[in-house]
Amino acid sequence: MNINRQNFFRFFVLLIAGIFLSGCATSTNRKDPFESVNRSIFSFNEKADEYVLKPVAKGYTTLAPEPAQIMIGNFFSNLNDVVVVINDVLQLKFDKAGSDGTRLLINTFLGMGGLVNYGEDYGYPKRHEDFGQTLAHYGVAGGPYIVIPIMGGFTLRDAGGSLVDVATNPIFYGGFFMAPFVAPLIGAARAVDERAQLLDKEEIVDEAALDKYEFLRDAYLQRRRSLIYDGNPPRSIDDDLDGAGQEVSVDDGLDGAGQDVSVPTKKRSIVVEYIDPEGSGNQDKSIDDTAVEPVVP
Repeated sequence: MNINRQNFFRFFVLLIAGIFLSGCATSTNRKDPFESVNRSIFSFNEKADEYVLKPVAKGYTTLAPEPAQIMIGNFFSNLNDVVVVINDVLQLKFDKAGSDGTRLLINTFLGMGGLVNYGEDYGYPKRHEDFGQTLAHYGVAGGPYIVIPIMGGFTLRDAGGSLVDVATNPIFYGGFFMAPFVAPLIGAARAVDERAQLLDKEEIVDEAALDKYEFLRDAYLQRRRSLIYDGNPPRSIDDDLDGAGQEVSVDDGLDGAGQDVSVPTKKRSIVVEYIDPEGSGNQDKSIDDTAVEPVVP
């Protein structure tokens, strides 16, 4: 039996390695060099969501009253504030650490363990900081975009950072002080709650996206860039190349002199709507929608 398990494990590792190696040279997108294999995993995730995650989330929203859903969402958001405060300190954002720490204390003690979001009323809105942002703060490059089975899309840096986020979340280390099965159950409940929060928004994505994979990938990358720079990212080289008002020189043979004539590049705008399960709001359960317009030549 152990031999069969070892053989299966080796086969699985070789299969995954083979897929990634075969996908290395299938994309010219430097941000998504593994696009071929990423799309395959994305399709798998879509099926898993269709047949497992989405039905469970729909059942949850049907059975649980809306006030209960709000309190559950607030509870998990309050646990996440521990991760936020830790990364505030790691990034030397001590003023933000004080603000987010105050929010955590208010919601924990006045809000009955975070079930009620009093922090918002006292002027301490929800913020998002994680270890991926901390690594970026110290100059670690994002690396290629990858899609992980069930978990979804990440940059390589953020995928590694998410492991630290899990380890610093009270759900994880709370398992050492509770029964072994309690922490996984709480984690599963959190996943269901986060998926339920997206039910109202996925129709917008389905209608707006000509290519859902590309849409979600670009939305993720742009949102992460915005979070890393606290909502004020600098212009990148890509922005300079693709920015509005860019002009290119063309040789106009009709003017008889071979003179270079500058003409504006034709463009079309695509509105990307971010779907953020950690969005701020009076109930700490709203979706943070940030509209941006990347320019596509």
